[in-house]
Amino acid sequence: MALGTPVVEGAAPDLTVWFDGECPICAVEIGVLRRLDRRRRIAFIDLCGAGLGLEDRAARLARLHAQPDGGAEVTGAAAFVALWRVLPPLRPLAALFAWSPAMRALERAYRLFLIARPRLQALVRRRKASA
Repeated sequence: MALGTPVVEGAAPDLTVWFDGECPICAVEIGVLRRLDRRRRIAFIDLCGAGLGLEDRAARLARLHAQPDGGAEVTGAAAFVALWRVLPPLRPLAALFAWSPAMRALERAYRLFLIARPRLQALVRRRKASA
């Protein structure tokens, strides 16, 4: 089982996802994904509450990380595709991005998002504070 994975009653989750619980964008996104995960097949690990070492935590905060049960850990666009594959309403997206050129485009878009992420986080925080 993956580092930081909580014990799930019954069976291991189909997918473990690590996320930044202090990121307002991530919090909204994970909330949506949790609602879509009606069968509770995904273990969501808040890195701000997990007992990971500083090195592990920093690396995982830099990009989305996911690990299928029994599979290799994936990051970035591949982590999103792994998530979409587990959630029935999002499976068509997973199928689309399984196509190599689409996956490369998604990874490029994700890297651009990562550059803009700090500014977007600050904007969301300011809007919440003023609301």
